[in-house]
Amino acid sequence: MAGNDLSLARKAMVDGQVAVSSVVEPRLLSALLTVPREIFVPEHRAALAYSDAQHDIGHGRKLASPVEFARIAQLAAIDPADRVLDVACGTGYSSAVLSKIAASVVAYEPDKDLARIAVHNLSRIGVANASVLTQEHEALDAGPYDAMLFEGAIGNVQDTYLQRLAPGGRLVAVIGAGRTGVATVWIRQADGVISGTHFNAMLPPILSNDVPEEFVF
Repeated sequence: MAGNDLSLARKAMVDGQVAVSSVVEPRLLSALLTVPREIFVPEHRAALAYSDAQHDIGHGRKLASPVEFARIAQLAAIDPADRVLDVACGTGYSSAVLSKIAASVVAYEPDKDLARIAVHNLSRIGVANASVLTQEHEALDAGPYDAMLFEGAIGNVQDTYLQRLAPGGRLVAVIGAGRTGVATVWIRQADGVISGTHFNAMLPPILSNDVPEEFVF
């Protein structure tokens, strides 16, 4: 598919999939219009990058569908001054989008091969405010964060992540696999962390076909 056709497909994705799925945040929609999703999927799937589907990216991992990613990103309520932790960034698409709406992004990807691809992809499109780390402790130590997003379904969130939320910080994750997954937000307040569920969401599991009991590498 030619570059102009991909640009049209990107606009159709935003207008015909994302914007009609209760995603209304203008800066997020603008970011989705500018990030070339096709470079973050295997080359043979580039023509399908803007379909409302998950995509295999290798190493047992998948890229979330555009709609589900956008709904999760909107739930994080990211401000332009925010520092964001993007957990399990895969090939870097989510981090590229988040870099457009946040001050800085730390992309944590434990699979070193995927991390190398993410670094290449982010550099390729000129992202200068995102860094990719492969060690969990390094990613957490780089906090605190105003927002954290998990780019796949998990079983539970470890306290070590919640402890790295800045005051007012939000952590967004989908708890549970398949159609039983629920988008959940944790917010750090002065007297502790509160959580609330929002909507059903289908994100690919981060580690395997089975959602782990707890997100542990």
